[in-house]
Amino acid sequence: MATIANSVAHPTLISNLHNRWHPDIPAVATVKPGQVFNVECVDWTGAQIGNNDTSDDIRDVDLTSVHNLSGPIAVEGAEPGDCLVVDILDVRPFDKMPWGYTGIFELENGGGLFAREFQSRAAKAIWDFKGVYATSRHIPGVRFAGVSHPGLIGTAPSAELLATWNKREGALIDAHANSVPPVAYGPLAPGAYVGQDLPDDVRAKIYREGARTIPGREHGGNCDIKNLSRGSRCYFPVFVKGANLSVGDLHFSQGDLSFCGAIEMAGIVTFSTSIIKGGVEKFAMKQPIFLPSPVDPQYSAKLIFQGISVDYHGDGTQYNMDATVAYKQAALNAIAYLMKIGYTREQAYLLLSAAPVESHIGAIVDSPNACVTLGLPLGIFEHDILPKDEGLKKLEFGQCAVRSDGVL
Repeated sequence: MATIANSVAHPTLISNLHNRWHPDIPAVATVKPGQVFNVECVDWTGAQIGNNDTSDDIRDVDLTSVHNLSGPIAVEGAEPGDCLVVDILDVRPFDKMPWGYTGIFELENGGGLFAREFQSRAAKAIWDFKGVYATSRHIPGVRFAGVSHPGLIGTAPSAELLATWNKREGALIDAHANSVPPVAYGPLAPGAYVGQDLPDDVRAKIYREGARTIPGREHGGNCDIKNLSRGSRCYFPVFVKGANLSVGDLHFSQGDLSFCGAIEMAGIVTFSTSIIKGGVEKFAMKQPIFLPSPVDPQYSAKLIFQGISVDYHGDGTQYNMDATVAYKQAALNAIAYLMKIGYTREQAYLLLSAAPVESHIGAIVDSPNACVTLGLPLGIFEHDILPKDEGLKKLEFGQCAVRSDGVL
């Protein structure tokens, strides 16, 4: 029943943003274990992408300034070696912004899983939210329930852990100096941002040393786990006093092993936290542990596409137990199938990243071929997509948003 106590709005914490990981970024707020609180988040690009019908903003996005994270938020009593337990109570878009987007980024500016194969050029789809459902004027004929979640959440690194990241990723960058897209992104002062008032020397140090937020690491980070929605519980190792939790990159929906993003959105996450003292040792934690949400769209019927570690969409090279190659083949098989139905390659690429697609490694012991599957839910389509004796009926679905110069 409603009471005066439970009718008071939870406090909203978003004093500042930051877009690098560094132990010297001070907490913007402190919460007590058990306290329920809201965190408001901008979309991961910091509102660079608009609700419009061209992809010029995707083409021109400034990726030196991502991801835009809210926090850090300190938890009273958390110490290095503890386990920070984070309960995700709710994830929702802002009431006044009931839309999101999925983007294909340029080969030279962001890339994606098929950046080189497709010589990617910018494209996007705008999705409209109505309750739990998403539809898009740029990808007609589909409607699905979203599992909203934070794509990026983690605790702050210690100075020692940050140095380890920069050393090992720097060596990888040096070994692949001419890779397009880059194999990794090292610290970069241009585009770095910390919203708090800081002494000039501290700010300069953070900008000079701060790790980019693009990959996931030992502290969590950009892991894009689609089932970390409301009702999830996360167990994070603590590396600094207070843990300093940050969150951002909210998604309305995403497929497993997303390869060109998700349905990106701005919105609000509701959290509660607790602490397990000495949890890193108790649980042998090298990285976070997650208990996904019990809430999941019920799409039981799926069309399964298989891939093996042979590049049969490319030059036919046989790879040894390469699950990434196998996943690419499964996804390319699905894209080719959707094109037979009438979707463009760009629409299919965007849809497979945005919809609640399920992917699994079926076999990774039978050399030389790893086997990966991609399950496409039949229930998201407004038309029958199953194979028929007479073949597939090709419909007209137009095109997603593309660059104003028409380049694909």
